[in-house]
Amino acid sequence: MVAVCRESVIHPRAVKAAREHVPAAVVLSSMGAYFKTLGDPTRLRILYALSRGELCVCDLSAALGMTVSAISHQLSLLRQQRLVRFRREGKVVYYRLDDLHVKRVLASQRAHLAE
Repeated sequence: MVAVCRESVIHPRAVKAAREHVPAAVVLSSMGAYFKTLGDPTRLRILYALSRGELCVCDLSAALGMTVSAISHQLSLLRQQRLVRFRREGKVVYYRLDDLHVKRVLASQRAHLAE
């Protein structure tokens, strides 16, 4: 059951503060895409594997029991949202988390669920 107000009263200062705090539509759209990307269990598995350090696609495939093709597809989506980055070493491409923020988001969500 959702609690609702028993009286219909508008608090102008509170409404103004709330409006000013909500980001612009374009920012919200980007944030939604980011969270949608994080909402996939397969991509979360990849991110957690990479949170221990960089891995090549073959390493990720072996660690997660997925095909190289499936891993590559997911990595492409993760790169689009700037959750992972890569570097080449000869013919091998290594992936890692884009930055410390990604690791913090994962840790924060996991801690929240453990409460």
